[in-house]
Amino acid sequence: EAQLVESGGGSVQPGGSLRLSCEASGFDFRGTDMSWVRQAPGKGPEWLSLINYLGDHTWYANSVKGRFTVYRENAMRMLYLQMNDLQPEDTAMYYCSRGYNRYVPPRDYWGQGTQVTVSP
Repeated sequence: EAQLVESGGGSVQPGGSLRLSCEASGFDFRGTDMSWVRQAPGKGPEWLSLINYLGDHTWYANSVKGRFTVYRENAMRMLYLQMNDLQPEDTAMYYCSRGYNRYVPPRDYWGQGTQVTVSP
């Protein structure tokens, strides 16, 4: 059974940084494109980034381009999201997911999520 476990969320002030981690198990992580998705309270899910299975191609939503960086360590079955210059509008639950091109993946592709809160 595919399992994704996110960690690294927390509370930060505007302009701060966080690094999210995602540990994968139960599927062929090395051969799977991976995504990050977020969902703010009262809003629909938003696709943020996609990294191909080799880790040498990445894509980002305009809302996070230039501030967020996705990368992976296949040997460790780990996915990461480095988030810089965080702003209050980045407050959301963040999920790693098996990739679904540059779209929000089906909900059963996601992990359980980690909360990120950005406030003064």
